[in-house]
Amino acid sequence: MAANTEDNMPEFDISRPTIARVYDALLGGKDNFAPDREGAAAYVKYVPNAGDCAKENRQALVKGVRYMANKGIDQFLDIGAGLPTMENTHQVAQSVNPDARVVYVDNDPIVLAHGRALLATNDNTTVITADLRDPRDILDHPEIKELLDFSRPIGLMVVGLHMHFHDEEQPDEWVRVLLDACPSGSYLFITDFVDTGEPLQKGMEKAGLESLGNGWIRTPERITEHFLGLPLVEPGLDFLARWFPEEPDKEVPAAEDLKPYQRILMAGIGYKA
Repeated sequence: MAANTEDNMPEFDISRPTIARVYDALLGGKDNFAPDREGAAAYVKYVPNAGDCAKENRQALVKGVRYMANKGIDQFLDIGAGLPTMENTHQVAQSVNPDARVVYVDNDPIVLAHGRALLATNDNTTVITADLRDPRDILDHPEIKELLDFSRPIGLMVVGLHMHFHDEEQPDEWVRVLLDACPSGSYLFITDFVDTGEPLQKGMEKAGLESLGNGWIRTPERITEHFLGLPLVEPGLDFLARWFPEEPDKEVPAAEDLKPYQRILMAGIGYKA
């Protein structure tokens, strides 16, 4: 793990739930506190299979990282990475290429603490505390400059994060700053809550607003705009249970045959030519 310069790490605030720790609770992790478990319970109240949604999102991360790694990407910038759990980005990427480099970024300082422990012996992976709202701070961070070479293609990941920002905040513009720093041959990998008019999707939004104060759903057309004009690799934007970028011709169930909770999240990968 690259040397970490964040000696003045902010203290943890465990009195309020955070995105990373609520997600950890939904995944069945142990790195969370009572307010986070209460936040997770709010999701389950409105979406009984919320835990399955979280696991599907994690499985989509694995599919997306493996696709990019098999396309030759050996550098990954994982924004809003959350707490370490099963099949993390670096484990998937390094199973394809042991020399793959990964930087995790999250604004929850507890992610840094747990990441340090997990990655103590991994020189090609590090964790920093930073926020998507300040993309220049991310790009200027000394550990990112040390580990990633922006003259070579990057796998830019914004997985399960856009929903936590309202459109009025213009999160696409933050991502644009990061994407502009990535050269041709890079990829942009996104998952997001979708709105196709189904009640359970509205329940997911209600749960997010109740537990975290954020968690908006968006139409597929709006999610496509997150890719900032990049063409999407096959099979394009789709529900997670139907999304297999390594096997775009794989036989998958029809969208209407998916379980309701399987129609809450969509994924896609854009390619920067």
